[in-house]
Amino acid sequence: MRIVSIFAVPVMIVGIVLLGLIRRIKVYDCFLEGAAEGLKCTFNIIAPLVGLVVAISMFRASGAIDLISRLLSPVLKVLSMPAEVLPLALLRPVSGSGSIAIVTDIFKNCGTDSAAGSIASVMMGSTETTFYTLAVYFGAINVKNTRHTLKSALIGDFVGIVMSVIVARLLLIK
Repeated sequence: MRIVSIFAVPVMIVGIVLLGLIRRIKVYDCFLEGAAEGLKCTFNIIAPLVGLVVAISMFRASGAIDLISRLLSPVLKVLSMPAEVLPLALLRPVSGSGSIAIVTDIFKNCGTDSAAGSIASVMMGSTETTFYTLAVYFGAINVKNTRHTLKSALIGDFVGIVMSVIVARLLLIK
Protein backbone atom coordinates (compact mmCIF):
# COMPACT_ATOMS: atom_id res chain seq x y z
CA MET A 1 0.00 0.00 0.00
CA ARG A 2 2.89 2.36 0.76
CA ILE A 3 4.30 1.91 -2.75
CA VAL A 4 0.89 2.60 -4.28
CA SER A 5 0.53 5.82 -2.28
CA ILE A 6 4.02 6.99 -3.27
CA PHE A 7 3.47 6.48 -7.00
CA ALA A 8 -0.26 7.36 -7.28
CA VAL A 9 0.11 11.09 -8.00
CA PRO A 10 3.09 10.87 -10.38
CA VAL A 11 1.43 8.03 -12.32
CA MET A 12 -1.80 10.04 -12.57
CA ILE A 13 0.04 13.14 -13.84
CA VAL A 14 1.96 11.14 -16.44
CA GLY A 15 -1.27 9.37 -17.44
CA ILE A 16 -3.11 12.66 -17.96
CA VAL A 17 -0.26 14.09 -20.05
CA LEU A 18 -0.03 10.90 -22.15
CA LEU A 19 -3.79 10.81 -22.70
CA GLY A 20 -3.67 14.47 -23.77
CA LEU A 21 -0.85 13.74 -26.22
CA ILE A 22 -2.70 10.73 -27.66
CA ARG A 23 -5.86 12.82 -28.16
CA ARG A 24 -3.79 15.74 -29.49
CA ILE A 25 -4.91 18.11 -26.72
CA LYS A 26 -2.68 21.02 -25.74
CA VAL A 27 -2.28 19.91 -22.12
CA TYR A 28 -0.29 22.94 -20.94
CA ASP A 29 -2.78 25.40 -22.45
CA CYS A 30 -5.64 23.54 -20.74
CA PHE A 31 -3.72 23.69 -17.47
CA LEU A 32 -3.22 27.45 -17.78
CA GLU A 33 -6.90 27.96 -18.61
CA GLY A 34 -7.93 25.95 -15.56
CA ALA A 35 -5.51 27.85 -13.31
CA ALA A 36 -6.92 31.19 -14.55
CA GLU A 37 -10.48 29.98 -13.83
CA GLY A 38 -9.40 28.90 -10.36
CA LEU A 39 -8.04 32.37 -9.61
CA LYS A 40 -11.30 33.97 -10.81
CA CYS A 41 -13.26 31.64 -8.49
CA THR A 42 -10.99 32.59 -5.59
CA PHE A 43 -11.73 36.28 -6.08
CA ASN A 44 -15.48 35.62 -6.38
CA ILE A 45 -15.45 33.71 -3.08
CA ILE A 46 -13.56 36.28 -0.98
CA ALA A 47 -16.43 38.74 -0.34
CA PRO A 48 -18.97 36.15 0.91
CA LEU A 49 -16.30 34.55 3.13
CA VAL A 50 -15.29 37.87 4.70
CA GLY A 51 -18.95 38.62 5.44
CA LEU A 52 -19.44 35.17 6.97
CA VAL A 53 -16.34 35.44 9.17
CA VAL A 54 -17.42 38.86 10.45
CA ALA A 55 -20.95 37.61 11.21
CA ILE A 56 -19.61 34.57 13.11
CA SER A 57 -17.23 36.72 15.14
CA MET A 58 -20.01 39.13 16.06
CA PHE A 59 -22.35 36.27 17.01
CA ARG A 60 -19.79 34.67 19.30
CA ALA A 61 -18.57 37.94 20.83
CA SER A 62 -22.08 39.18 21.57
CA GLY A 63 -22.80 36.29 23.93
CA ALA A 64 -25.85 35.27 21.87
CA ILE A 65 -24.82 31.61 21.96
CA ASP A 66 -24.79 31.60 25.77
CA LEU A 67 -28.14 33.38 25.93
CA ILE A 68 -29.79 30.93 23.53
CA SER A 69 -28.28 28.01 25.47
CA ARG A 70 -29.82 29.26 28.72
CA LEU A 71 -33.21 29.87 27.11
CA LEU A 72 -33.37 26.42 25.51
CA SER A 73 -32.05 24.41 28.46
CA PRO A 74 -35.55 23.13 29.49
CA VAL A 75 -36.12 21.79 25.96
CA LEU A 76 -32.71 20.13 26.01
CA LYS A 77 -33.56 18.21 29.17
CA VAL A 78 -36.63 16.73 27.47
CA LEU A 79 -34.52 15.72 24.46
CA SER A 80 -31.77 14.23 26.69
CA MET A 81 -29.28 16.57 25.05
CA PRO A 82 -26.54 17.94 27.33
CA ALA A 83 -26.52 21.74 27.46
CA GLU A 84 -22.82 21.72 26.57
CA VAL A 85 -23.68 20.47 23.08
CA LEU A 86 -26.20 23.19 22.18
CA PRO A 87 -23.56 25.78 21.20
CA LEU A 88 -22.16 23.20 18.78
CA ALA A 89 -25.60 22.53 17.32
CA LEU A 90 -26.14 26.26 16.82
CA LEU A 91 -22.71 27.07 15.39
CA ARG A 92 -22.07 23.95 13.28
CA PRO A 93 -24.14 25.10 10.26
CA VAL A 94 -22.24 28.40 10.29
CA SER A 95 -18.59 27.76 11.14
CA GLY A 96 -16.32 24.75 10.90
CA SER A 97 -13.48 26.29 12.89
CA GLY A 98 -15.89 27.61 15.53
CA SER A 99 -17.39 24.12 15.77
CA ILE A 100 -13.97 22.56 16.26
CA ALA A 101 -13.24 25.05 19.05
CA ILE A 102 -16.52 24.14 20.77
CA VAL A 103 -15.90 20.39 20.40
CA THR A 104 -12.41 20.82 21.84
CA ASP A 105 -13.92 22.69 24.77
CA ILE A 106 -16.51 19.92 25.28
CA PHE A 107 -13.75 17.29 25.24
CA LYS A 108 -11.69 19.26 27.79
CA ASN A 109 -14.58 19.95 30.17
CA CYS A 110 -16.69 16.79 29.83
CA GLY A 111 -14.31 14.18 28.42
CA THR A 112 -14.32 12.37 25.11
CA ASP A 113 -16.25 9.37 26.44
CA SER A 114 -18.97 11.43 28.12
CA ALA A 115 -22.47 11.77 26.70
CA ALA A 116 -21.67 15.32 25.55
CA GLY A 117 -18.38 14.19 23.97
CA SER A 118 -20.02 11.30 22.15
CA ILE A 119 -22.90 13.44 20.88
CA ALA A 120 -20.47 16.16 19.76
CA SER A 121 -18.36 13.61 17.87
CA VAL A 122 -21.34 12.14 16.05
CA MET A 123 -22.73 15.63 15.37
CA MET A 124 -19.47 16.78 13.77
CA GLY A 125 -19.65 13.87 11.34
CA SER A 126 -23.39 14.12 10.71
CA THR A 127 -23.79 17.82 9.95
CA GLU A 128 -22.33 20.34 7.55
CA THR A 129 -21.13 23.92 7.70
CA THR A 130 -24.11 24.87 5.55
CA PHE A 131 -23.72 28.63 5.34
CA TYR A 132 -19.99 28.38 4.64
CA THR A 133 -20.55 25.77 1.95
CA LEU A 134 -23.31 27.80 0.30
CA ALA A 135 -21.18 30.96 0.43
CA VAL A 136 -18.22 29.20 -1.17
CA TYR A 137 -20.00 27.19 -3.86
CA PHE A 138 -22.73 29.65 -4.81
CA GLY A 139 -20.30 32.56 -4.49
CA ALA A 140 -17.89 30.84 -6.87
CA ILE A 141 -20.51 30.65 -9.61
CA ASN A 142 -22.34 33.89 -8.70
CA VAL A 143 -25.66 32.28 -7.80
CA LYS A 144 -27.93 34.76 -6.01
CA ASN A 145 -31.16 32.73 -5.79
CA THR A 146 -30.52 29.56 -3.80
CA ARG A 147 -34.18 28.48 -4.05
CA HIS A 148 -34.72 25.48 -1.77
CA THR A 149 -31.06 24.74 -1.10
CA LEU A 150 -30.75 26.59 2.21
CA LYS A 151 -34.03 25.25 3.59
CA SER A 152 -33.16 21.67 2.58
CA ALA A 153 -29.64 21.90 3.97
CA LEU A 154 -30.84 23.30 7.31
CA ILE A 155 -33.44 20.53 7.58
CA GLY A 156 -30.63 18.05 6.93
CA ASP A 157 -28.55 19.69 9.65
CA PHE A 158 -31.48 19.55 12.09
CA VAL A 159 -32.02 15.85 11.35
CA GLY A 160 -28.28 15.27 11.78
CA ILE A 161 -28.32 17.04 15.15
CA VAL A 162 -31.33 15.08 16.44
CA MET A 163 -29.98 11.78 15.16
CA SER A 164 -26.60 12.53 16.75
CA VAL A 165 -28.27 12.66 20.13
CA ILE A 166 -30.25 9.45 19.48
CA VAL A 167 -27.33 7.48 18.01
CA ALA A 168 -24.85 8.58 20.68
CA ARG A 169 -27.34 7.71 23.42
CA LEU A 170 -27.87 4.26 21.86
CA LEU A 171 -24.10 3.73 21.65
CA LEU A 172 -23.67 4.71 25.30
CA ILE A 173 -26.17 2.07 26.44
CA LYS A 174 -24.13 -0.99 27.29
